[in-house]
Amino acid sequence: MRGIVIALLLLLEYATAIEVGMVSPKVVLGGKEGAKVDGTAWRSDTLRGKVHILFYVDPDERKVNEALTQALKKRHFDRNRFASVAVINLAATWMPNMVLESLLAKKQKEFPDTVYVKDKQKVLVKQWQLADDASNVLLFDKNGKLLYKKFGRLSDEEIEALIALIEKQL
Repeated sequence: MRGIVIALLLLLEYATAIEVGMVSPKVVLGGKEGAKVDGTAWRSDTLRGKVHILFYVDPDERKVNEALTQALKKRHFDRNRFASVAVINLAATWMPNMVLESLLAKKQKEFPDTVYVKDKQKVLVKQWQLADDASNVLLFDKNGKLLYKKFGRLSDEEIEALIALIEKQL
């Protein structure tokens, strides 16, 4: 009986995993779980109305997809139709949260068009089944449906394909 209960719990947890073609399962990062840099709660249902790219990153892996970040900067996508979110997995690093929060506040000022979010308890790892201790890239259409996801470094070819997908959605 205990094995059946554990199996059902694991299935329920997997059922919330975000997959290509799905609208993102609802997640709220607020309070002890995390928040936006300004301290307000972040809600996954804000991934609507525009094409959104979401980076979910372990701070130790922040440079893994720098080539993608630079490619996106060069495109100067219309911010009325395209948005970016960077969720930082604070629980995945040895670095103190105070230091990271200070760095994120500076990043938010430097890049005001990107929403910076702190995940202090690996909420998206658990609820969306994202890779822990990694760099995750997710692309959502204007209805909040996941179009693309990649865990780890994107190759040059993958970057080109992702940029093309964004352009097609705009």
